[in-house]
Amino acid sequence: MPLVSGSEIFKEARKNGYAIGAYNTNNLEWTQAILQSAQEKNAPVLIQTSMGAAKYMGGYKLVVDMVNNLIESMNITVPVVLHLDHGEYEHALECIEAGYSSVMFDGSSLPFDENLAKTKDVVERAHAKGMSVECEVGTIGGEEDGIVGTGELADIDECIQMVNTGIDFLACGIGNIHGVYPENWKGLDFDHLQAITEAVGKDVPLVLHGGSGIPQDQIERAITMGISKVNVNTEFQIAFARATRQYIEEGKDQEGKGFDPRKLLAPGKEAIIKEAKNHIDWFGSTNKA
Repeated sequence: MPLVSGSEIFKEARKNGYAIGAYNTNNLEWTQAILQSAQEKNAPVLIQTSMGAAKYMGGYKLVVDMVNNLIESMNITVPVVLHLDHGEYEHALECIEAGYSSVMFDGSSLPFDENLAKTKDVVERAHAKGMSVECEVGTIGGEEDGIVGTGELADIDECIQMVNTGIDFLACGIGNIHGVYPENWKGLDFDHLQAITEAVGKDVPLVLHGGSGIPQDQIERAITMGISKVNVNTEFQIAFARATRQYIEEGKDQEGKGFDPRKLLAPGKEAIIKEAKNHIDWFGSTNKA
């Protein structure tokens, strides 16, 4: 199945009260693990790259080719969206030309008027190619590719203006942050989420960034209130690192040809598969392909 836009599958998720996982990939094994998990759970999936991860892997065109080739070679039949996560304006335009099927233009660090103007341009260019667009109001806590936020609550009027540009899904701060959550984190602000949902309309899919580490019950409640896309990265990175460390600490890399990168990275890949399947289940997207 060719790459698909996120527009319809996220509208369907919003309408039917479940969410679709948006999982960052960092290399070949990561991508294989995400695709395998989605196929086995019969779930639509969004694979995304940060600007930095795409550069690390060799550029946006390489990522497009890798994902498309894996979809074919792995006989993937579930809907797959390839998305740019937290992309600056020029990077969003580059991904539109490279063959991504969805982009996030993150202009949250810009003056709002500039963010709005550039969003309109990205929407026009992306929609002309059948691609979906995500944009952000306010900033999400933590750090993502040099963009730093403290977890502010999104301005309601700005949310309305952003949705009116024609974007397909909206990322908005409700107390969530990127990375590891501190012990004194206060949790998601559900009153603010309700206010955003009421302001932008019940048909607009909302995006929860910083999904790693948010208690399951809070994410499940957020999904019932309009969250249709949940971003997960840190949780998978930690699982991958933990499994790889265990393999080495147990000396398995010194047994036979255990040093072979294919064997060395296998436990980490299996850890991602396990995590992805668990997330697909509790996001409610199992058998929604």
